[in-house]
Amino acid sequence: MSWYGHGLVLGKFYPPHPGHHHLVRTAAARCDRLTVLVCASSVESIPLADRVDWMREVHAEKHIHVVGTVDDIPMDLTDPDVWDAHMAVFRAAVPEAVDAVFTSEVYGPELGRRFGADAIDVDSARTRYPVSATAVRADPAAEWRYLAAPVRAALARRVVVLGAESTGTTTLANALAEHYGARYVPEYGREYSARKLAALGPGAHWSQVEFASAEFPRIAARQQAIEDLAARDGGPVLVCDTDAFATSIWHERYLGYAHPGLAADARQHLWLLTDHVGVPFEDDGLRDGEHLRPWMTQRFRDELARTGRRFVVLSGPHRRRLADAVAAVDDLLGEGWGFADPLPEKR
Repeated sequence: MSWYGHGLVLGKFYPPHPGHHHLVRTAAARCDRLTVLVCASSVESIPLADRVDWMREVHAEKHIHVVGTVDDIPMDLTDPDVWDAHMAVFRAAVPEAVDAVFTSEVYGPELGRRFGADAIDVDSARTRYPVSATAVRADPAAEWRYLAAPVRAALARRVVVLGAESTGTTTLANALAEHYGARYVPEYGREYSARKLAALGPGAHWSQVEFASAEFPRIAARQQAIEDLAARDGGPVLVCDTDAFATSIWHERYLGYAHPGLAADARQHLWLLTDHVGVPFEDDGLRDGEHLRPWMTQRFRDELARTGRRFVVLSGPHRRRLADAVAAVDDLLGEGWGFADPLPEKR
């Protein structure tokens, strides 16, 4: 088995799957240095930068260098001029001499010839990992087991349950997670609040707890970090008991005004707002806002609409709320992930 100074692997990685990672690891085991070239076209819906980041995370070995380039030239394996145009893109991205090109594609020999390098075939029959990026794009949920942690985190459909105090958000979120066999992300703000109350000592009452404005961005950031971590090893659905967006409304509730820098990115996909009507208020030691529930419900509703977030209001008894929540999540999943088709290839 030959050893090479500089090897090359190139592909779209749209998105990356175990076959891609097997290709990279096989090449890395036979080279002093390996360049992984991520080639994305402008029509594709996963940004080039994301794919580069994913491949860098999965293949963090020091002798593996992941770079990216935009290649908007449709592939035609029969046209020398098209080959020349592609090679100009590849050479601009990888100007160093290449000793070996590792591929699982039929164009491997020609690619190697044009680089003046050996062409090494790696499982072109796809016997070791019978999966393709096309299959993943068509149905990510069915192929979820093949996706690496950063890809899962990016593709997971994130569902947020939020609402005013004592409106059944935690109960609904847990039931929804159980229904889908999904990861559940707890409300960090509640844990944070419990610690603040405990710090006041035995016998302290919730009315004695005071919040500073600067605490809310920290709560929001921690909530988002917990969510992102859970998405990495969860399934295609992630159920979150509140989110960073909701924290901005809680800032208004406790301090009476909006935090100027607490606007959260809409990285979640569906918000389920639990109505306060018909839900008895239960004081669990961390609540005192029964009279504020109508206001909070409306504020959540107004801000969800104003910011263009996709949301459903859940009303009635728990069984109805859960059924409506499941229907909303099923609708979300039924729409698919909406990957744009890559540029066509002529073989």
